[in-house]
Amino acid sequence: MAERTALANRIRAMLPEFGITIPKNLNQLRKHLPFVLEDAENGLPDRLRQLLCELWEDLIRLDDRLKAINAELDTYARTDPQTQLLLTIPGIGPIVATALISGIGDASAFRKGRDLAAWLGLVPRQYSTGGQTRLLGIGNRGNRHLRMLLIHGARAVLRVVSKRNEDDGLRRWIERVTARKHPNVVAVPLANKLARIVHGVLRHKTPFEARLMSA
Repeated sequence: MAERTALANRIRAMLPEFGITIPKNLNQLRKHLPFVLEDAENGLPDRLRQLLCELWEDLIRLDDRLKAINAELDTYARTDPQTQLLLTIPGIGPIVATALISGIGDASAFRKGRDLAAWLGLVPRQYSTGGQTRLLGIGNRGNRHLRMLLIHGARAVLRVVSKRNEDDGLRRWIERVTARKHPNVVAVPLANKLARIVHGVLRHKTPFEARLMSA
């Protein structure tokens, strides 16, 4: 995915010099670039047009590879018992679930959920002075890739939280926290909570039930 994004940015960066701009969105690039390449009157040099055609073909190949990988992950997620358990957690799909299973291994290696969250780098640093403790940012320690995936998952949950059931403990927790903080700030503590839920689900081998969760 990072390779595809870099390739799309490279293609887009070659065009403004000739008065051609394409919005920063992969779907927009897929939609507009073929017309740019076919337009013989837009002033693109022949060599650049040929290079863009080659890069466009590379982008299509990356799309096909990602589709194949996602299909493989979906198949694995439907057959692996641990992955099935993780899919019951909001914000966790096949990509995040399989990455967690691969990265964490045996969840019982972590004594409690907070230990897993700390290993992922989702526990804030602390600064103590004068008998007072101040919580700082999460820093760069921990498993960066898994941390990023959980934060993305948390953001997805925040986008749809208003559609969750009224008796949902997770929704009540999010509403209580977002009443005091901006949703962008809530993404990290929510990712921390998701990490603790992941630990509980894997260690006890039981699906997540939001209605049983305390707010």
